[in-house]
Amino acid sequence: MSNFKIPATQKVAVVPKAGGTIEIKHDWPVRQQKDLAPGECLVKIESSGCCHTDLHAALGDWPLQAMTPLIGGHEGVGIVVAIGNNTNNSPVKLGERVGIKWLADSCLNCEDCRKGREQNCSQAKLSGFTVDGTFAEYVVSFVNHVTPIPEGFPSNDAASILCAGVTVYRAIKNSRTEQGDWIVIPGAGGGLGHLAVQYARARGLRVIAIDTGDHKAKLCKDLGAEAWIDFKTSKDIVADVKKVTGGPGAHSAVVTAASSGGYTQALDYLRAGATLMAVGLPGTATLNASIFFTVFKSISICGSYVGNRQDAREALEIAARGQVKVHFVTKDLKELKDTYDGLTAGTVAGRVVFDMTK
Repeated sequence: MSNFKIPATQKVAVVPKAGGTIEIKHDWPVRQQKDLAPGECLVKIESSGCCHTDLHAALGDWPLQAMTPLIGGHEGVGIVVAIGNNTNNSPVKLGERVGIKWLADSCLNCEDCRKGREQNCSQAKLSGFTVDGTFAEYVVSFVNHVTPIPEGFPSNDAASILCAGVTVYRAIKNSRTEQGDWIVIPGAGGGLGHLAVQYARARGLRVIAIDTGDHKAKLCKDLGAEAWIDFKTSKDIVADVKKVTGGPGAHSAVVTAASSGGYTQALDYLRAGATLMAVGLPGTATLNASIFFTVFKSISICGSYVGNRQDAREALEIAARGQVKVHFVTKDLKELKDTYDGLTAGTVAGRVVFDMTK
């Protein structure tokens, strides 16, 4: 039983229908301890990051449709304040600080789960998409999938690691690169991109950052990018990448940009034997690749979709050691609409984290 006082209602940001206007509600019901199913836990949210995926879910512009009414958010950090009755061998305890990720739950028994692809489980529950997310003061989650937050690692700093961080970490981890290899990060000044720059540097890779604007240029260079290419001022991005690498091109590209152009172009500036890691999700856009040159250059194209429970722990540990730092601004939840407008316009550098303790 919980010793925490759980209110009957809470503040949430909810989208009543796909493409609808965000509404801040102060009377949304809170699931009580007695109503939690075995394996469920109630988390009092301290911080919640904001991701481009949240915008897509609210707009309803993906091939997959989110639930409505929708409470978005999937980068939440908070305290476990209740656990469902008859939960056996819970890996988390009351009072423990945990993170809630995009992958809220999976069966843990199917082939995908057994092989470490829990995010591909056919029974997966997705925070802020198929179940209520972290743009709320209290969230129901699942004891087997919440992630313990390293002691001493601030909640606001940890929030964005739970999606943006783990997503790019897994992509770089699986990019078939070795220390000293060149890796290109299109969208490097954005929420995922600026973390990709740092995780790549932590693995000893040489980073070419592609984005636009003086602010993003400074951010990427400060984070350790060895080269910067502004896609708005560059006359030939492919040539620029090849020049930086001494001619043959990069060993890998982790495309975090939410547009199709970044994918098609990447195939032209990769060297033979390179790997294109597809991470950004540009809605209904398609990837147009030359089959001939993909085969002729032995290029591998790999989709990388968030990460599993182990990836999350590893990504958090690296950040907690100070090797990766999220560049973010804190806002109040009522500023969610303005944040979505900034994401749409492409003017958000780094991440936005909502402080839910205010």
